[in-house]
Parts: sequence; C-alpha cells; structure tokens
Amino acid sequence: MVKQRPYVFPDPESADPTGLVTITQNLSPDLILLALRQGIFPWSEDPVRWYSPDPRAVFVRDHIKLPRNLDKIRRRSGFTVTCDQSFRQVIEACAQTHGQDERWITQGFIDNYTALHELGYAHSIEVWQEERLVGGLYGVQMGQVFSGESMFHTVSNASKIAFHALVEHLYAIDIRLIDAQVVNEHTYNLGALLVPRRDYLKILKRLVSVPTLFEAKKWPKHPWTLPKKTPTPQKT
Repeated sequence: MVKQRPYVFPDPESADPTGLVTITQNLSPDLILLALRQGIFPWSEDPVRWYSPDPRAVFVRDHIKLPRNLDKIRRRSGFTVTCDQSFRQVIEACAQTHGQDERWITQGFIDNYTALHELGYAHSIEVWQEERLVGGLYGVQMGQVFSGESMFHTVSNASKIAFHALVEHLYAIDIRLIDAQVVNEHTYNLGALLVPRRDYLKILKRLVSVPTLFEAKKWPKHPWTLPKKTPTPQKT
C-alpha cells in the first residue's frame, strides 16, 4: 500500500494580489490546522480557495473599541455568556448572516469546523437572552494565537458582548494575537488594525507553537477574566 504524502502549502508570500495562495478540491480539519499555522485560511468550498491577504487584519487589545457602558447594557438586556456550549448552533447562525450570494460558511465549513471543535481547537462564545441564542462568534485557538472566523447577532449589541467576553477570556489565558483575517466594516468599528503580511507571519511563527491553557481542549463553560486592578492607596 502506497502511503499518501501530506499536503504542502505554497509559501503564503507567493499569493496573488487578491491573497489567493492555492486551490484544493478537499477541505479537512487537518488541512485547516496546517494552513492556519502558516497564516493561510480557507474562504470557499468546491473548490477550496486558500488565502493569505496582504495586509492582514488583527486585533490588538489596547486598540479594541467597545462601548464603555457595555456592562450596563449586558445587565439591562439580561444577557448571559457561555463558551463552547452550542458551537454548531453558533456557526450555523453565522452562516445565515451572509446573503446567499456572499455566503462562504457552507455545509463543508460547518462540518469541518465542528469537527475541529470536537477536537478542542475550534471554540465558540454564545450570548443568551433567557434561553434564546441571540449572538456569538467562533474561531480556532493554536498556541498563543486565536484565528477569529465569524460572528452574528439577532439582538442589538449581542455580538459586541460576545467579542468583549472573547477578548477578556483570551487575555486571561495568555493568547497574544487575535487574527481577524480581513477588515470589514464591523471589524473596523471594533478596532481591527492592518499589518503587512510579512510582519504577521513572523509574529505567527513565534506564537503559534507556544503552549497555552486549554490547548486542544474545550473551554470552560464561562469565560475567564483577570481580576481588575485596584488603585494603590496614596500616602497623605
């Protein structure tokens, strides 16, 4: 029996002006992980188009823009937040937010990312109002990198609540880089920055193999947060 050789992605720096690196016929959890480790991600199915855009959109904690009264909004709206409790429901809701002509989260994406969730790599944040899922997001954690994929909301501010919970949780478990892939109006309004692909790839290479909490494990039910610093008393 001839052993099949593992797939080798081209250098991301070889991408065309649109960021397209290569095209394959198949999509699998192993291919997704291999690609993300090299700064490449899938963006269509049948065939599968793999991209590494230049520049690259990322989130840096100090530049993230969220309403200052988000805690008040959360209490007033009765939102509760969980992690990894309804991954498939979240990704299916994200798929529905895209118009049919622009939809890229197809059934193959749903099945493969759900498989990555079962393996402990893909994660979701869910926002609930009573027992109804009204917002959320999902992405993939490897080392100190989180590759954000998509988010949705059916109630005002629910996606902002999800994103805030994600940022606090990632900060608490020592994730250093949040990949937003490409900038759009929503990620721009949240404070996404554009960095040259070459710089992104250097940072990715350094961080993606650093062991972190919940490596290849599901997240706890509730997002982690670090204790808020209290002011140091001043001598009088």
